[in-house]
Amino acid sequence: MVSRKRLVLIALPAIVTTVLLAPLAQAQSKFIVMASTTSTEQSGLFKHLLPQFTQASGIEVRVVAVGTGQALDMARRGDADVLFVHDQPAEEKFVAEGFGLERRPVMYNDFILVGPKADPAGVRGNNIANALKRLRDMGMAFVSRGDKSGTHSAELRQWKVAGVDLAAAKPAGYKECGCGMGQALNIAASTNNAYVLSDRGTWLNFKNRGDLAIVVEGDKQLFNQYGVMVVNPAKHPHTKKDQAQVFADWVVSRAGQDAIASYKIGGEQLFFPNANPGV
Repeated sequence: MVSRKRLVLIALPAIVTTVLLAPLAQAQSKFIVMASTTSTEQSGLFKHLLPQFTQASGIEVRVVAVGTGQALDMARRGDADVLFVHDQPAEEKFVAEGFGLERRPVMYNDFILVGPKADPAGVRGNNIANALKRLRDMGMAFVSRGDKSGTHSAELRQWKVAGVDLAAAKPAGYKECGCGMGQALNIAASTNNAYVLSDRGTWLNFKNRGDLAIVVEGDKQLFNQYGVMVVNPAKHPHTKKDQAQVFADWVVSRAGQDAIASYKIGGEQLFFPNANPGV
């Protein structure tokens, strides 16, 4: 028989360890998983933005940067607590299906058509539909992300506006990489006379430009809106709704909006806050 005194002595180290580690475990649990786009990650925005949120809230944000379609799928499975993406029709559908609590606008920038500086297709200007029709007619190389991302969805909409039915027949030079924005730009940079649709933020932070330059910009069709959504705990009770809500509230607050506006590369602002947070 083991004496009661010895049992106490045996149990004591485990109790002490539990007590000592409890605060550490609590601190480690104060994080959220955010599914977001490659454009917000590869533009460098999150390296600028998220430390400011963590300092203000004590909550760490662990980012999974994928295409918007994949990010929405992650959230549907309950693998993320909050979404920060840029495909408004898909986001509104996500909320309507009950997977998100609310979609709130956060910021915008724009898409641009990037291509060789010499612009062999002669598309330079501010009309994306005319540019895409000319690329099709000339059989020019075009790199599509092909990854169901927000940028890919925007690209498909632009082809449709241009009267090009990709489902019926893809243009001769059309290639899908199934990749993120940075990789798509790298492929375009290494492919002779290739064009690619990019978000401006990733382009400004892109270092391997080679012979690439902006050839089409300024078309109102190229507006690029970002939104934030907290995953609905009614669908996935294990998600961290309260901490995710703290982030969603912060990023549309004056502090969060000012942090977004202050992010610049070479003196050029990458994203423009438009959450209307008030004073």
